Amino acid sequence: MEEINKNTAVKLLQIKAIKLQPTNPFIWASGWISPIYCDNRKTLSFPDVRNFIRDSFVKVIKEKYANAEVIAGVATGAIAIGVLVAQELNLPFIYVRSEAKGHGLQNIIEGDYKENQKIVVIEDLISTGGSSLKAVDSLRNANCNVLGMIAIFSYGFNNAITNFEKANIELTTLSNYNILIEEALKTNYIKNEEKIALQQWRISPETWGK
Repeated sequence: MEEINKNTAVKLLQIKAIKLQPTNPFIWASGWISPIYCDNRKTLSFPDVRNFIRDSFVKVIKEKYANAEVIAGVATGAIAIGVLVAQELNLPFIYVRSEAKGHGLQNIIEGDYKENQKIVVIEDLISTGGSSLKAVDSLRNANCNVLGMIAIFSYGFNNAITNFEKANIELTTLSNYNILIEEALKTNYIKNEEKIALQQWRISPETWGK
């Protein structure tokens, strides 16, 4: 898993799915000032990266959840990669909306599934974990057996760790913030003083830069 962690971080940096700009930070929708921006949808535009992520997900699922019966993607960011994973495993695929449709069948879960089926949830990015765990709640409310969640990347916020523990959901990520920073330094993507700034943001993201 260590090699997957490192290789995922390097690939995300190479294709600029993740950008690190401590001296020219981004502003998130939440209003946080952040030296990092992550858009894992870009991985779909690079076949070698896309295939690596797919194969890494498959490896984790075979090792941890060999009895999985359905793959579920969290809408919308994890739908495409979830389909690729399900295809590789020859398993059914469903996806979970953030809220029920306002028309038609008003589904919050799209696709065919049965009660008590064993499901692995695919996610692209974990920040606080709120939207991801909302998808888990929707599946549990539909009487599905959620085995765990696998995501491409996590910022590793303490509140996310706490939220997943409270929800009793095992989270596995292909890479995370700490590994990303170390690999960025090794590849000269950032300098040591920038690493310090990035570490400070990770400790207190809501107040950093203010």
